[in-house]
Amino acid sequence: MGGYMNLYLLSVFIFFLGSVVGWILELVYRRILHGKLVNPGFLVGPYLPIYGFGLLSLTILHILLTRLNLYPVVIILLMGIVMTLIELIGGLFALSQKVRLWDYSKNWLNFKGIICPYYSAMWLFIGTIYYFFLYDPLMYAVNWFNENISFSYVIGILSGFLIIDFVYSTKLYIKIRKYAKENNVTVMYEKLKIHIKDVQKNAKEKYSFLFPFTQTKKLIDYLGSYIDKK
Repeated sequence: MGGYMNLYLLSVFIFFLGSVVGWILELVYRRILHGKLVNPGFLVGPYLPIYGFGLLSLTILHILLTRLNLYPVVIILLMGIVMTLIELIGGLFALSQKVRLWDYSKNWLNFKGIICPYYSAMWLFIGTIYYFFLYDPLMYAVNWFNENISFSYVIGILSGFLIIDFVYSTKLYIKIRKYAKENNVTVMYEKLKIHIKDVQKNAKEKYSFLFPFTQTKKLIDYLGSYIDKK
């Protein structure tokens, strides 16, 4: 039982590392892309679970496939495929709810705007960086965690925050999804956040970075002006 619990805690530790680092990368990317600081992702906290699942998947693949003595290029290709599949599954689910968390519709050979060759190539690049440069430091961090298991209390607290965040964000997501379905439109999560920020800026009102949907107006009002703008 202890071995399974330790494996679980290590998995959660890797998941949170990937989620936080991914959030930082996306924050920087959006700053460069939009020229604005917008809280990325579905949740309000500084973490992106899709990157957490991604890092956990890359780590499991690395461990399992290395034991099979596969060539590095094969392992990296499989990493890129798995990351694209994770993005595909997450994107299809969001799209079925009439809400887009990202949009690749302007990219060449995209599939429903949720995956495309360009970003699959980016996942391959990230897989290459991970394989050659990040796996060993990650294992060092994992070993540190294994030797300082008391840190699991911190992981437990973070997990609690994540659950609360998920419940809170899901309630907002349901409201946005309901509005989108009633008006037969697809709402772009990131563009809606940028729209709200622009509205707040034009009104010279304070904008909340962590709670972009909880501003001076009701969410329904922001959605209405967002749809009209489209």
